[in-house]
Amino acid sequence: MTRTPGPAKHRPPLPVRDGLNPTRIVLPHDPDVVVRFPYALDYLLDRFRDDADRLLEKVALGEVVTGHGEPLTPTTPYEPRGFLYLYRDPPAHEDPIPFESEVLHRDENLLVVDKPHFLATMPRGRWVRETVLVRLRVALDLPELSPAHRLDRGTAGVLVLTVRPEVRGAYQEAFARRVVRKVYEAVAPLPGPGAHVALGEPATLSSRIVKRRGVTRAEEVPGEPNAESLITLTAADETRGLGLYRLEPHTGKTHQLRLHMASLGLPILHDPFWPELRSEPDDFDRPLQLLSRSLELTDPLSGRLRRFESRRDLREWTGEPARDASDPRIPPGN
Repeated sequence: MTRTPGPAKHRPPLPVRDGLNPTRIVLPHDPDVVVRFPYALDYLLDRFRDDADRLLEKVALGEVVTGHGEPLTPTTPYEPRGFLYLYRDPPAHEDPIPFESEVLHRDENLLVVDKPHFLATMPRGRWVRETVLVRLRVALDLPELSPAHRLDRGTAGVLVLTVRPEVRGAYQEAFARRVVRKVYEAVAPLPGPGAHVALGEPATLSSRIVKRRGVTRAEEVPGEPNAESLITLTAADETRGLGLYRLEPHTGKTHQLRLHMASLGLPILHDPFWPELRSEPDDFDRPLQLLSRSLELTDPLSGRLRRFESRRDLREWTGEPARDASDPRIPPGN
């Protein structure tokens, strides 16, 4: 059954600029806060004291607006639960990531790319411009581009983004409802005798995974399972003691596949999180050996079955450097 896109949601009064969304600040409704700040600018300057001078510059330029799109002034009343929008300054310096996303498919609703290792999906922390989303918004002039799901920064492969806000919810819902079939490949050590995983025999691993705010790694904890992965050793290199694994997540918890492999005693090659957390600079010659190989879904708008497949390889298995595209290439739609 064909689905009609829903109505567009409320849009920020400031447009995307240089590939970046404006930041939205919600004005608290706590009585103590409301009493202290009769004007919205007073609250803003108090909350961001270290950036007060820069904020005043933005206000003078008309770059801070209310949820109604009106420029903020020193006499704009404080509106509990109201919104302020502004452009935050990106980091003064970001280490360049010398790899590009390759476009696998593009139509009026979707952009599907082959993400490289080391490139974050969207702005977060110290990565802002050097992300898939910001680069492609600028390169392809698609300011409304938005990810339908996310891949870890270290993971390469198939990534789906939506082109129009009107269809974003339908595709994001498909991922949230777990009706998208995702297949990953990984290179990791071969299992030992009596292990849970054996060549050609799929094994299901279930556990409870939590990701605590401010903690780098997700972790397994006792309790009812909320994460499930199907793991298959598809090929073995006895000489090097390495295996090629097919990984199928049935849920989408943060670090799920990496954590499940590590819990089996089979940490994915070059994983900086497992078996031990390492804080080292990026080594572009040693990417995490995890690849989103393919993605299959029934299109929520057209009802068509669609499949997208990565053209990349895992260099520790093939012995060849991962192929990369210097420019986004746009093939015919499928």
